[in-house]
Amino acid sequence: MTNPANAFHDFNQRIIDEFRAHHGQVGGPFEGGRLILLTTTGARTGTPHTTPVGYLPDGGDRILVIASAGGSPRHPDWYRNLVANPQVTVESGVFTYEARAVVLAGDERDQAFARAVEADRGWATYQEKTDRVLPVVALHEIARPGPPNINAGSPAEAIRLVHDVFRRELALIRREMTAGGSTLGAQLRVNCLTFCQGLHNHHTGEDMAMFPFLSDRHPEAAPVLDRLRAEHEHIATLVEELRTALADPDPAAVHAEVDRLTTELEAHLTYEEEQLIPLLDSGNSGV
Repeated sequence: MTNPANAFHDFNQRIIDEFRAHHGQVGGPFEGGRLILLTTTGARTGTPHTTPVGYLPDGGDRILVIASAGGSPRHPDWYRNLVANPQVTVESGVFTYEARAVVLAGDERDQAFARAVEADRGWATYQEKTDRVLPVVALHEIARPGPPNINAGSPAEAIRLVHDVFRRELALIRREMTAGGSTLGAQLRVNCLTFCQGLHNHHTGEDMAMFPFLSDRHPEAAPVLDRLRAEHEHIATLVEELRTALADPDPAAVHAEVDRLTTELEAHLTYEEEQLIPLLDSGNSGV
C-alpha cells in the first residue's frame, strides 16, 4: 500500500525537477500558472525544505503566497517553517534570491486575500473547507549588490531566459483579461503594474550596464545599441500609457494598451536577441 506522505513527496519532487529543468515551466495542475519554489528551514530539524507554491504578484520587491494546503485543517509545513525562520530562498525558474517572509495581518491580509479570490475563486473554496484563516505571506526580496542571480550558463542564455519571462507574463495577463470579461479586477491591475515595474528595471539595467559594456568591446555595434536605447524610451512611453489606463480602468482601454505593448515589446525583444546574442556568443564579451 502506498504511503500518502511518500506519494506527496514524490509528486512535489517531480514538480521541482521539472521546474528546474525547464526554467519555471511545468505541466500538470500548475501548467500556465504562477509558480515558485520556496525553500524554508525546518522549524524542528533546521534542514532546508523546498516546496512548489503558487504566488501572486504584489508590485515592488515582494510577492504573496497563501498557506492554503488545499483547505486542510492544518497549516502546511512550509508556513510553520517560515514563521520560525523568516529568511527563505525563492526560485522563479530564472531568478533565485533570498527573501524575508512577513505574515500579513488585519486589513492588509484581508484585502490581499480578497484580490486573490477575485482572480481565482479556488482560494475561496479552500477557505470554505477549513475553520482556520488561511495565512497570506509577503516574501520581500533581500537586496544584494551586483546583478541579479540568473539561472543561466552564459550571458546569451540569460537574455533569452529573461525575455521569455516577459513574454510568458504578458501572455498570462492577456489570458486573465479575457477570462475577466467586462471587468478588470484589483489583482489583475496589480499584475499589470508589477509587470511594468519589472520591465522598467530590466531596461534600466541594460542601459546602465550591458549596453555600455558592449559598446566598449564592440564599437561597431553603436547603431544597434542606439536603436535599442530609443526603443526603450518608446516602450517606456507605452508603459506609462498603460499605467494611466489602469488608474481609471476601462477594461477595453486597458486591453488595447496591453495588446499594443505586447506587439511593440515582442518586436523589440526579437531584434535585441538577433543583434546582441551573436555578440555575447562570440567569446569576446565576458558580461
